[in-house]
Amino acid sequence: MYHLTIETPEDWWEVEALYDLCFAPGREALSSYRLRDNALPQVELCHVARDAEGILAGAIRYWPVRVGDHKALLLGPVAVHPTRQGEGLGRELIETTLEIAARLHWSRVMLVGDANYYNKFGFACLDRVVMPPPINPKRVLGRAVEPNAWNGVMGKVIRLD
Repeated sequence: MYHLTIETPEDWWEVEALYDLCFAPGREALSSYRLRDNALPQVELCHVARDAEGILAGAIRYWPVRVGDHKALLLGPVAVHPTRQGEGLGRELIETTLEIAARLHWSRVMLVGDANYYNKFGFACLDRVVMPPPINPKRVLGRAVEPNAWNGVMGKVIRLD
């Protein structure tokens, strides 16, 4: 059983340590991080998951971006501590925050990730959306929060300031 709460400034170092543990060295060199540099996250969607003892088990963050003329959320990173993987916590973090995004009237969410994993959450390849290089275009995925929200959306992804 995990308790999900909005990430606070006090959680920041612990969350960063979790991301360092879960992702390869140099994770911050990825193009998706260029969209996050000096940008504020979408705070009400950034969550941490703690167990009954208060130990951090997972975290998820979202960032506002623009694709062409359309606003979108960039999901990521999302991570679950290696000792907690396989318990459904990643699914809980993603599904819970996507429900909140819908209540906050966000129409579309995108990410850079493994289609085999994210397809089960309704994410599919965004063929006409261009992330800053270097990127494998097959890893640029999106999910419509509102029906058909990705229809006709194309162009470069830029930070929403």
